[in-house]
Amino acid sequence: MACRIAELRHKEVVNESDGVRLGCVDDVEVDTKNACLVSIIIYGRPKLFGILGRHEDIIIPWADIRLIGEDTILVKCPPRHRHNRKKRIIF
Repeated sequence: MACRIAELRHKEVVNESDGVRLGCVDDVEVDTKNACLVSIIIYGRPKLFGILGRHEDIIIPWADIRLIGEDTILVKCPPRHRHNRKKRIIF
């Protein structure tokens, strides 16, 4: 199956180790000397509607891409730890 870079932008990236959706491909990194794709980049989500900037970008090397399907890209990367917020009980 052939795929263009423009078509990669519409595919969702899913971590195969924990099944978390990381986002859609926003950019790619290309090695111009060897004419090959080095990594895909997913921009970080905005903090407080973009007012406080963004979270860190996720850069996935080409070697960690396991499968490129019709709608999704399966990647192998370590699970991301999320900060657990304290649950507040309001009386």
